[in-house]
Amino acid sequence: MAQDIGVIGMAVMGSNLALNMADHGFRVSVYNYTPDLTKQFTAERPHENITPYYDLKGFVDSLEKPRKVMLMIMAGAPVGSMVLQLLDILEPGDIIIDGGNSFFGDTRRRCIQCKEKGVLFFGMGISGGEEGARKGPSIMPGGDASAYEAIRPVYEAIAAKADDGRPCCAYIGENGAGHFVKMVHNGIEYADMQLIAETYLLLKYVGRFTNQEMSEILRSWNQGELKSFLIGAAADILAEHDDVAAGYIIDKIVDKAGQKGTGRWTCMEAMRLGVNVSMIDAACNTRISSNDSGRITARRAMAQPECSRADKEAFAEMVRKSLYTAKIIAYAQGFSLYHTASDAYGWHLNFSDIASVFRAGCIIQADFLNKIAEAFQHNPSLENLMFDEFFLMRINDGTDNLRHTVSAAALGGIPVPAYMSALEYIDIFRSRSVGANLIQGLRDYFGAHTFERVDTGEAVHHDWKRH
Repeated sequence: MAQDIGVIGMAVMGSNLALNMADHGFRVSVYNYTPDLTKQFTAERPHENITPYYDLKGFVDSLEKPRKVMLMIMAGAPVGSMVLQLLDILEPGDIIIDGGNSFFGDTRRRCIQCKEKGVLFFGMGISGGEEGARKGPSIMPGGDASAYEAIRPVYEAIAAKADDGRPCCAYIGENGAGHFVKMVHNGIEYADMQLIAETYLLLKYVGRFTNQEMSEILRSWNQGELKSFLIGAAADILAEHDDVAAGYIIDKIVDKAGQKGTGRWTCMEAMRLGVNVSMIDAACNTRISSNDSGRITARRAMAQPECSRADKEAFAEMVRKSLYTAKIIAYAQGFSLYHTASDAYGWHLNFSDIASVFRAGCIIQADFLNKIAEAFQHNPSLENLMFDEFFLMRINDGTDNLRHTVSAAALGGIPVPAYMSALEYIDIFRSRSVGANLIQGLRDYFGAHTFERVDTGEAVHHDWKRH
């Protein structure tokens, strides 16, 4: 009997997705370009619905037509090489699904490359890590709309289910739309994690809370409007005792963080499209700075301000309200980038569906996303999430807390670039002026670039009198 789907790549994500599919009754062929991983997987985790193959053609021939081949391999050159190998074997109407973190521009190019051979290509964003892959991830497929029905039953079955029972999987759009949405999801994730890290610094150094107290605070927040996977994870981390020495593990972790590229791609694409994602920028830059050896020199050479003591309970509540306000801005920036990209690439993105897909299974899953989905259901063309009635009310209620939190951090020398970026974003939008009129004047002064007049709307050049 022919197999329903094939998975190439038997590392952590590929093997767990294959098991997830098999658990849901789908017959799965598996293959890895090195046979050792396939042998290890089938020996350690045998499943009656999974059949291993050690030859690529035999793997492809085992699949029911139209063949559905999912790639769970390293992004970049490995995906490109495997696509070329498959195009020599597959037939028109067959489908290749790239489930890795590929750059959306590569996915757009591969869609064209495959279409020339009559093969359909899907770029599929998948979030949730190892546990999500096994038990139910958030899935963002992008590709040929007419071919989606051929793969929909598999991916809606294995996806996480939100509280209302809906699968966290929805068709996103043509060509690279799925990978773009996953890329920006990761950018929002960067900002979200940075905010939580800055919250930790504020509570520790200004609020003077212990690790255990901070864990308890986050656990209490996780029962309310801030409920999310990341808040819960941070609470667990802060409470964890070291298993090899005295104290807490958090105090034994080196203060450096890396990145794999999706956050950086988000910033670069936002800059190219002219969208302000300053909170994601701040998160990426902080990770870069965390690895700068100059921090050691600065700690020795630069004066450190003294943090004044705060009323602990009142301070924690102020930070909670600030975190919620800043979180709104992080998502507003991410969804603004979705809005601009949708127009630029002709994707016709459904922003409510995107928010709904994030509600379970993925790293940024949070109750908060229900409100975002509702906002775009109410107004599908909403240009900026800040202007939804619910979120605008929360921003107006929370901005003073955010301003006082940022001020306390600045006075105490606590770096909170994501919080500061959130406040700056609000101030840029609500401010009477951002000084761009003077910038126009300066550009015209030294480069004759012209400026636009308020009264006539004309672009003119002024003969500046220099003294």
